[in-house]
Amino acid sequence: MLKSIDPLLNADVLFALRSMGHGDDLVLCDTNFPADAVARQSVLGKLIRIDNVTSARAARAILSVLPLDSFVDKPASRMEVVGQPNEIPKVQGEVQAEIDAAEGRSSPMGSIERFAFYELAKKSYCVIQTGERRFYGCFIFKKGVIPPDAA
Repeated sequence: MLKSIDPLLNADVLFALRSMGHGDDLVLCDTNFPADAVARQSVLGKLIRIDNVTSARAARAILSVLPLDSFVDKPASRMEVVGQPNEIPKVQGEVQAEIDAAEGRSSPMGSIERFAFYELAKKSYCVIQTGERRFYGCFIFKKGVIPPDAA
């Protein structure tokens, strides 16, 4: 255990988050996502897991240390529901609430069609799979920067 670090952030997750640079993408996915196959094509090249938690709980842990990119319109995106791209399942609403809490303001997610999401995920820095069993618990977060302290 570490002070001020969410206990869900295991060594593999912390290593990946620290290794990412500005503009790198992180995929947070549910248990149904082809996580291992996609992760093998990512920059990190291996799957990372945060087991036994929902996508929202994992997002809270990740966003407690990961800044979202303020230089893009939509630094977080969700996988669209097939045939109903404007539908927001409960799992996505929960993650949106975690994003808004971490950002301290409303920061609506973008949406990505399912197969386009898979292709973007293959180009990501890393893939973190959760224990989320609800469908469409898949997201992409773009890492931002932490500004220098004011002098």
